[in-house]
Amino acid sequence: MRATSARTLRSMLSLTMAIVVALAPLAVVRADTPPGKRPNIVMIVVDDAALMDFGAFGGEARTPNIDRLAKGGAMFTAYHSSPLCSPSRAMLLTGVDNHRAGVATIEEILPPSQKDKPGYGLQFAPGVWTIARRLKAEGYRTLMVGKWHLGHGPGALPNENGFDRSLALDASGADNWGPRPYMPYYDTAPWFEDGKPAKMPDSYYSSDLMVDRLRGYIDERPAGSEPFYAYLAFQAVHIPVQAPKEYSDRYKGRFDAGWEKLREDRAARARALGLMPADAAIRGLPEDGRPWDQLTPEEKAIYARSMEVYAGMLEAMDAAIGRLMAHLEARGELDNTLFVVTSDNGPEPSDPVNVRGMNLWMWLNSYRWTLKGLGEKGSLAFIGKEWASALSAPGNRYKFYTSEGGIRVPLILSGPGVPAGTRVASPAFVTDVVPTLIELVGARAQPDAVSMDGRSLRPVMTGAAAATYGPDEPVGIEVSGNAALFRGSHKIVRDMPPIGDGQWRLYDLARDPGETTDLAAAQPALFRQLLADYAAYEKRVGVQPLPEGYTTQSQLMDNAMGKQLDKILVALLVLAGLVAGLIAATVALVRRRRRRPA
Repeated sequence: MRATSARTLRSMLSLTMAIVVALAPLAVVRADTPPGKRPNIVMIVVDDAALMDFGAFGGEARTPNIDRLAKGGAMFTAYHSSPLCSPSRAMLLTGVDNHRAGVATIEEILPPSQKDKPGYGLQFAPGVWTIARRLKAEGYRTLMVGKWHLGHGPGALPNENGFDRSLALDASGADNWGPRPYMPYYDTAPWFEDGKPAKMPDSYYSSDLMVDRLRGYIDERPAGSEPFYAYLAFQAVHIPVQAPKEYSDRYKGRFDAGWEKLREDRAARARALGLMPADAAIRGLPEDGRPWDQLTPEEKAIYARSMEVYAGMLEAMDAAIGRLMAHLEARGELDNTLFVVTSDNGPEPSDPVNVRGMNLWMWLNSYRWTLKGLGEKGSLAFIGKEWASALSAPGNRYKFYTSEGGIRVPLILSGPGVPAGTRVASPAFVTDVVPTLIELVGARAQPDAVSMDGRSLRPVMTGAAAATYGPDEPVGIEVSGNAALFRGSHKIVRDMPPIGDGQWRLYDLARDPGETTDLAAAQPALFRQLLADYAAYEKRVGVQPLPEGYTTQSQLMDNAMGKQLDKILVALLVLAGLVAGLIAATVALVRRRRRRPA
């Protein structure tokens, strides 16, 4: 009888949530609101930032401008993205699941068996509308500056996906000090302005360049003449980790105690800030991680400096955001601008330097990894898996994986329509951002667009609802085999090799956000239900199977080497042609000499 009553109560709660979500749009500003009254929107994406990287979330770096936005708006503390950049950005810009949006994974780790399968074209699928396209239909001017990484060629760049002006990096990353590649997968740093190859300065710092260009785009129209939407996608804090020396130097000695201490300190601050229960445990560093006290003094020095540069990179980015805010204030538009600040996934664990053959590539491309000048021009710096594990506290693991450290990231909404000082602890997802913004500005539905998977977060921000999803409503995530499904406070997660083992586990995130206690054996019925929910999700969105033995790391190397081999083959063919031409010329010369009379 009690079980039946509990099921009835859950059904009633789910029905109530559905009614709240269905009725919420009726309370928004009408779509025919005068354009000059609608708020501007600035959507800021920080690349590879951990949940606690911003000061407002307990981070070490000074981020006063982001913190100001957090204080004046809503902080979402149980927000989840995907474990990789392109799928996250596709969902953030559309509100549509990454597979349905056409960007199931990233090209760098795509196996040949998935290439061009539905959902794996790695650019927006037909009928998928970006928020830029939706807002452009409402009279918004749409701007984009920064990392794109959402497809190449005709129809794939920002100018054909709703953006009026754009300066887009069509790659996973690039050097921050100039237009050049950061890894062997790329020949160049492919920047495009309004769909055409961009003429970039020879020298710049990426965060400053992006904000300067965006300010220029904004200034092309008089203040208040029409609302604008701006998508600002920083390279910070993606590899290469680089920052002006004056910023990095502000953190001298801050990380000398090592990665174990940083993880412990972040966990303590997470408890104090309410990001995890006071009695909740966290996992230690990964088993394959190196204990800090076993490093040599030279190793400690360069790794500690890497984190100083990382913190400096965050602060330099925040300073650029501050300049943008000051510019909007000078135009009289700051108070009428809605800000979104988030990260695409958790911290980056990769070590690009100590990979076989990388020393040759670095030498050919004038990169170095030395303590002197670390993070400055010509330096290819990174933080590695141990620092990434420390930064991801209180979560487990990091980027690439659907454990909490890889997908639980910060989200801040601040500006018109968002109550100041709001903390939202109920689950939220990357697909919820666009529906929220659409509701806040009163944009019309677009019947020709692929339906969105997310929901508006406005009811939980205003207190009209306690949660966006009912206790029995599942939400799934999958990228390259790494997968998770959320239902209420419970989550099943599968992390693939080589870091994971490909097995599903069950956790109660309300009590155990560190994912330390697997409940699969203790709650088999719930475990089976969530597995069934995930199977339904996988079928609905079109997840494709992976080849036997697949790992993201090995596929990345295969794809990078494939591109390099193509270049080598072309070079060899050219060289062979030159050699053949030289031989032919030599033979011809010898024959002519022999024919001469004695």
